[in-house]
Amino acid sequence: MANYTHGHHESVLRSHSNRTIANSAEYLRPHLNADARLLDVGAGPGTITVEFAQHVAQVTATEIGPAELALSQKLAAESGAANIDFSIEDVHALSFADNSFDIVHTHQVLQHVADPVQALREMRRVTKPGGIVAARDADYAGFVWFPLLPELDEWLRLYRAAARANGGEPDAGRRLLSWARAAGFEAVTATASTWCYATPEERAWWGGMWADRILESALARQLVDSKMATGADLQRISTAWRAWADDGDGWYLLPHGEIIARA
Repeated sequence: MANYTHGHHESVLRSHSNRTIANSAEYLRPHLNADARLLDVGAGPGTITVEFAQHVAQVTATEIGPAELALSQKLAAESGAANIDFSIEDVHALSFADNSFDIVHTHQVLQHVADPVQALREMRRVTKPGGIVAARDADYAGFVWFPLLPELDEWLRLYRAAARANGGEPDAGRRLLSWARAAGFEAVTATASTWCYATPEERAWWGGMWADRILESALARQLVDSKMATGADLQRISTAWRAWADDGDGWYLLPHGEIIARA
């Protein structure tokens, strides 16, 4: 596993906890069925995981360590979901037997791993013949926004540099099809979807989240410790995020690549 660029500061979890099937896994919905056993690789705070549990027979949620896994365990307990179990896993070497799951899902994970092709090979190994591996990842180089604030260009440059320094690939979305084919999948359907923030409420949420995140998350510490940026640089970027959020013409688009790969 590469180093996780975002970390788990409240500002990060504020974003991750907003994820649902509707905004993050709608491409997978037609493949969910009441008899399926689903593996959710990199469950994060568990919002998508808990929703999956309402549509399939059994969900297994994984994370890289006990502190990370505790986030989805807490939400599952609060929601009363009884059909979710949990496992600490390295996606490059999953502990599950071959042909264990009908569906293997991962969201915003492959951009952070050291070897995404090997990760997909492992997901393929634990998927039953005829089952599917579903993956969705952002593509940072494709982010577009208005107004064109130079500090947000600086933010994007710094984020991509930090992610690559950690061994990840921030422009993963466009590579998912290629990675899946390299992992041995022959039947792969590649699609795309977006997140778009343009209302006052959406801008306040997205811009405010990043205004905090660039100052307080693991990314901020990495940028300062590595001397990629100074505290003053990050403060300028934070201020620009709030200016973008307050602009009545503000608009932000985030593209994501998606794959449904048949085992």
